[in-house]
Amino acid sequence: MISISHETGYIHVVIFGQFTLQDYKEFEDNVLYDISFHGPTRLLFDLSEMTGYTLDMALEEIDFTRKHKQDFVQVAVVSDDQWVVWSVWINRAIADANIVVFESVADALLWFAETEVVPT
Repeated sequence: MISISHETGYIHVVIFGQFTLQDYKEFEDNVLYDISFHGPTRLLFDLSEMTGYTLDMALEEIDFTRKHKQDFVQVAVVSDDQWVVWSVWINRAIADANIVVFESVADALLWFAETEVVPT
């Protein structure tokens, strides 16, 4: 299950349980809609409650990241799962965003607050 909220200055995404292709498509629709009105954005991706993901979702993530590599200024990923950290490392190679993994949402929000984002 996915929860998406549009906060001031960033989009907050939380995954509960299995992260599926349907969830990822919902994420894409929400993010692309927001970007079409506001331009490149910050993303807080909380995966601390995620229990796993499907292969088709992972492939879609790589494709989406490649196609929209300039649409994100900062991406904060909250997780302590080593597979997620590995996935972030791969995404860093194909995305222009500054992507950082955090252990808590509070740490990620502190990073956002301490980092000035220059509008494009």
